[in-house]
Amino acid sequence: MDDQARAAGGVEPGATVVITHRVRDGASDGYEAWLARIFPACKAYPGHLDWHIVRPVAGLTATYTVIIRFDTREHLEAWMQSADRKRLIEEVQPLLAREDDFFIRSGLDFWFTPDGARAKVPVRWKQFLATWSAIFPLAWGVPLLVAPVWRWLGLPGWRALTTLAVTGVIVALMTYVVMPRYTKLLKRWLFA
Repeated sequence: MDDQARAAGGVEPGATVVITHRVRDGASDGYEAWLARIFPACKAYPGHLDWHIVRPVAGLTATYTVIIRFDTREHLEAWMQSADRKRLIEEVQPLLAREDDFFIRSGLDFWFTPDGARAKVPVRWKQFLATWSAIFPLAWGVPLLVAPVWRWLGLPGWRALTTLAVTGVIVALMTYVVMPRYTKLLKRWLFA
């Protein structure tokens, strides 16, 4: 089922869960072994797309962040509510300093999530306008900056490669620089 068919049927295209686990002192080896068991179980569920782990920085934090993507929210929720996951969470609980904490977002909602896992998401038309107004200047300006650097590095001028570089820079800027700040600036309007 493609994204348009999903949207027409009321099924959200793409869903992401962000899970944070604060591991007890001295329990990181056990937690890593547990990750090696839960990953294949998660991957076996229908609609699983990928899995990323942000590991803690030694000596600074003991928090792991696990990001899991599924093709639909329905498939993601099936995994999150599954007996397999519940059993594995019960198994890891003694290694955690806090409860299993997570929040689920569909599509690009993660750009519009203010601090706090239980926050509401703005209406779609506001998400559209905010995203469009942020992407437009980047889509106009980033190619003007990337092209000279690309030539200076002596890389081939193939359109597909330069487009790959330009879109990579735009997505990175949107995710890590622009949207976190822009949504704070627009917070009153977005969440009114």
